[in-house]
Amino acid sequence: MTPRISVIIPARDEAARLPRSLESLRRQTLPSSAYEVIVVDDGSRDSTAEIAEAAGARVLSQANRGPASARNAGAQVALGELLVFTDADCEAAPDFLAEIARAFEDPAIAGAMGAYRSKQRQRVARFVQAEFDFKQRRMARMRTINTVHTYAGAYRREVFLATGGFDERYPIPSNEDQELSYRLAGHGHTMVFEPDAVVFHLHDRTLAEYIRRKFWLGYWKAYTLSKHPRHIRGDSHTPRSQMVQIALALPTLIAGLLAPLSPLAAGVAWGLAAAFTLSALPFVAYVLRQAPGLAWMVPGMTVVRAIAQAAGLLFGFLKVATWRR
Repeated sequence: MTPRISVIIPARDEAARLPRSLESLRRQTLPSSAYEVIVVDDGSRDSTAEIAEAAGARVLSQANRGPASARNAGAQVALGELLVFTDADCEAAPDFLAEIARAFEDPAIAGAMGAYRSKQRQRVARFVQAEFDFKQRRMARMRTINTVHTYAGAYRREVFLATGGFDERYPIPSNEDQELSYRLAGHGHTMVFEPDAVVFHLHDRTLAEYIRRKFWLGYWKAYTLSKHPRHIRGDSHTPRSQMVQIALALPTLIAGLLAPLSPLAAGVAWGLAAAFTLSALPFVAYVLRQAPGLAWMVPGMTVVRAIAQAAGLLFGFLKVATWRR
């Protein structure tokens, strides 16, 4: 019997985390005949491929070319009419596949995205989850979305292949899923958010991990926005207020550094800081209601997030400029 769903996991050196991900997929409420699991070993130097094979997954191996390339390779050999993407650091809820497949009962739906959750207790990880909860709450009110993330993303295979799959110029997990989503939306395809299709993720545990991830997200976002400039104002996942914070971050920092030297710079710094604060108030209010124990972290983490992403965008746009010479 041909499976209806193909689950594709790109993995590089994931021997430690992959077993939990595969076990969660083995325990799905759907019958095992309804889906297959494909692990694309992207140049691992550990026992990732052997672990996947022992768990019963189909395994493809390739030289390290990044997760975008690995996902495309999995899609090429997939047997299912639905492609479901997740990651080695994700643990699927038992009804994840059933819930995300439900979206495609409507023949007009080309893509769907599930929800992130976390079981972690580290403060930074809890803050990251609060960020996602805030954004997912907003997405749940939308009839359609224009961003599907591959921790819990699904597409009709024929649509995915016809659109060209992921842009393989992205060498790390960054914005390749957003770029594909923008392309699909631009072609008129409909995508939806399925909040009951849940995966549990391992978020950043430390401030250093958080800053590094946000920088690289900003860096590759520059390439994405160079291809899809109309999304510079935000999208269904990233609210406009966050884009405003990113735009204000570096000017506010520079004006603040110059403030001791100039009354004008001091006034500009205060004005920009006030605008930044106003843009962050909805998120602050949300955390105060939902996770008051994290409220003390919000001002500092919001500033850190904006500076890291702004710096990434700046360096990213400089890199894109060299590509276009």
